[in-house]
Amino acid sequence: MRVVAVMNYKGGVGKTTLTANLGAVAASRGLRVLLLDLDPQTNLTFSFYSIDDWHERLKNDNRTVKQWYEAEMPGREVSLADLVVTPERVNRALGNSTGRLDLISSHLGLIDIDLELAARLGGATTFEGSKRKFLDLHGCLRRALEDSRFTEYDLVLIDCAPNFGLVTKTAIVASEQILVPAKADYLSTLGLDYLVGNCAGLVEQYNDFVNHKGGAGGHRTIDPSFLGVVFTMVQIYSQQVTLAQHAYIEEVRSNSRVPVLESKIRNSPRHFGDAGENGVPAMLRATGKDEVVREFDQLTDEVLGALALSGGGRR
Repeated sequence: MRVVAVMNYKGGVGKTTLTANLGAVAASRGLRVLLLDLDPQTNLTFSFYSIDDWHERLKNDNRTVKQWYEAEMPGREVSLADLVVTPERVNRALGNSTGRLDLISSHLGLIDIDLELAARLGGATTFEGSKRKFLDLHGCLRRALEDSRFTEYDLVLIDCAPNFGLVTKTAIVASEQILVPAKADYLSTLGLDYLVGNCAGLVEQYNDFVNHKGGAGGHRTIDPSFLGVVFTMVQIYSQQVTLAQHAYIEEVRSNSRVPVLESKIRNSPRHFGDAGENGVPAMLRATGKDEVVREFDQLTDEVLGALALSGGGRR
């Protein structure tokens, strides 16, 4: 099982659209994919369930990740594996593929969880107690994904909120790789090195606590790496990226500490303008092999190759 956090400090960069479609294409190739929605906007969840369905079948039945995080210590009262749902429409759209796409739903109230988690970090009277609380809290999602019921998945994609709060930090600790969708503009690329620095600081602090004399209660060191930046909403003119956006892409390629993937996803309101309305990501609804379909196929090839995951051709 490979676990990938999909994140960027800047919203509106196509993060959720990329996560939904990348997961769907991977499932169409025969992989078993779990999508974990940790963004309080809940847009990834609404890509597969209507708001009415979410209220009736997930929220009212307490089958969202909010219930898991708001326990006294996440995972002690609610099992993460019990929150997994299988969206019917997208899995029907997979047709004869042997793959599957499952989801753990977010909740609009997840926006308040970061403050609650931060409050739980306090209260310890010794350094050892503080260290244990830090590791238990930051490592809660990692431990949960080690449940034997998750071993059936080939790929877990975590859609993170556009911030560096505690919920996002639990996703980084749980992940092996970090994928960064970005638009080729000033604001979307501005925080890339800041993101790298914050992730490095979290990893260093977590590993220092794990290695500190006195043991760490079974916690292990972490080493998440950046899979790369994938540029989204790219403007194409005469089959080429526009000069202005090309300049931003080359600047990131030359100066950022995050590698840049070769794949790019063009801006396409025709494909993504109604994202979520059908419960089936655009790449499973597309007919034929147009440019956007080919771009997502290339991206999937690049991501799965980097993760050493194999998937057959598109159905």
